[in-house]
Amino acid sequence: MKKIILLIMIMVIGATAQSQILITLLLGDKLNQPGLEFGLEGGVNWSQISGLDSKDFLTTFNMGFYFDIRLKNQLSLYTGVLVKANLGVDELSDNDIKNLDETFFNYTDGTRVEGEYRHRMNYFLVPILFKYKFKNQIHIAAGPQVGLMYNSWVEFNSDVDGKEATIKDYNKDQINKIDAGIAVGLGYRLFKGTGWTISAKYYYGFVDVYKSISNTKNSSIFLEMCIPVGAGTKTKKKK
Repeated sequence: MKKIILLIMIMVIGATAQSQILITLLLGDKLNQPGLEFGLEGGVNWSQISGLDSKDFLTTFNMGFYFDIRLKNQLSLYTGVLVKANLGVDELSDNDIKNLDETFFNYTDGTRVEGEYRHRMNYFLVPILFKYKFKNQIHIAAGPQVGLMYNSWVEFNSDVDGKEATIKDYNKDQINKIDAGIAVGLGYRLFKGTGWTISAKYYYGFVDVYKSISNTKNSSIFLEMCIPVGAGTKTKKKK
């Protein structure tokens, strides 16, 4: 039943499950051990890029797997990989588009096509957070986070007279592949500490997003659900 619930949540989140996610479902029972919790995490995040005119958040979904490794008493190390994660910014200004060396789309008479530009980047995100759990099931977490960019594009979306169009200009060669920064988070464990965890996390990058534009840093707010795979079954057997 738990695996069915996990599959339903994957569909709700709206991301295509990749091989890494399927492995977590198959091996979750074996990976969960005393002092080690393994599971799926996913949710929504709102991201920006500093140094640009646009301050509009890009809203995207994310999904991955996590390890919660107990170090001592109530202190643990939280890590894993968000294998489906996006960072970027929404509603780029004309000045932003020029600085990114992007094209303005015009009709044959030279007038601008109405629409919005956004920048979206695909990352593998790896948090390495020290997590402290209080007795009331609330936890706080802080530590570095590293990202590997594997795709990037500026996207133009228009809807004129009922005709929708999306044009993508891929520009990953202009983006620094490695992103790194600091993350802090707060969460709560449901069902008296034996169930899912709801958490919020803020990330701020220290590396420039663009190779040719300084002071452009990634930042994002993550709202996530962490679902242990097989841990509940092991707990019942132990009791």
